[in-house]
Amino acid sequence: MANHRPVKVGIIGCGAISGAYLKMARNFPILEVALCADLDPDAARAKATEFGIRPVGVVELLADQSIELVLNLTVPQAHAGLALRCTEAGKHTYSEKPLGINRAEGQQVMTAAERQNLRVGCAPDTFMGAGIQTACRLVNDGAIGRPVGFTAFMLGPGHESWHHNPDFYYQPGGGPMLDMGPYYLTALLNLLGPIRRLSGMATVAIPQRIITSKPKQGQTITVRTPDHVVGTIEFISGVTGVIATSFATFFPQYDSAHPITLYGDGGTLKVPDPNQFDKPVLLRKVGDEAFAEMPFTAPTGYGRAVGLADMAYALRTDRPHRASGQQALAVLDAMMGFLDSSATGQAYEPVVPYTRPALIPADGLQ
Repeated sequence: MANHRPVKVGIIGCGAISGAYLKMARNFPILEVALCADLDPDAARAKATEFGIRPVGVVELLADQSIELVLNLTVPQAHAGLALRCTEAGKHTYSEKPLGINRAEGQQVMTAAERQNLRVGCAPDTFMGAGIQTACRLVNDGAIGRPVGFTAFMLGPGHESWHHNPDFYYQPGGGPMLDMGPYYLTALLNLLGPIRRLSGMATVAIPQRIITSKPKQGQTITVRTPDHVVGTIEFISGVTGVIATSFATFFPQYDSAHPITLYGDGGTLKVPDPNQFDKPVLLRKVGDEAFAEMPFTAPTGYGRAVGLADMAYALRTDRPHRASGQQALAVLDAMMGFLDSSATGQAYEPVVPYTRPALIPADGLQ
């Protein structure tokens, strides 16, 4: 792997997910995480102490000329606003998903960055794990023949029983489609390419929810965004299938270890959980008696921050980065399309262009 000057990173948002990023970032010499900030100074100090970085205020972090790339780990409703502040400060930005809570926010971020020749990256980066990368290569190599159909399911009860602050999952910008849809749609786009059209039905199945987790136990959440979304997708390649995301189901009758299944005229591929990195891929070709686990064709051991590291390498080598803002904007456009289709009763044709990123080489990122 080539040696490159590290990219100096500042983190804004020191909640639970920041620990996963900081732990994995240690494995990538291209990343030098130097500063962290949070609206709660105690949260920033805690992460700074745990990982040996310096806690600062948001304004100070954005003013620091040594910081090239900001990792935006705020709540979804703040993603776009902070990304624009980063752009104004002349910094590249990598955001947790979604890119914004609507198309206008996402497009505003991309336009502002392009105007200043800055890059935008966005989670999820789980498609860069060995599981999804291997599944993509198998599809590309014709392992299931011509892909014809798919199913993709994410069915569960929601967050109020375990999350310390579950309310924002049920506000605009949340819900199962904008929260979990990015994992599934990013995987599907990488597997099957751009979408021709889609349709959706979205409902609020449980309008009022009681929080049973601490510290907000007993408080009531009024659900203001659909908590159960089902859609159909037709890809430009001709593949058609069904996606379902729900925070209102309690006994999912599907294979949660392989929630995406691709069906071809020569076989069937069981794709692992797109919210994981190195889970097994199962293939059953015509004539096989059972599914067989396939050997990985991509590096293992990656976790949260691989997309950030890939973006840092791309900055140093002047190549496209894989977990791009453009990909995230295409995903956001599709997710909003399901909600729009439900409201209008009409199919939606995505307007954001999409090109699949290159697969990760067997010798890893560089």
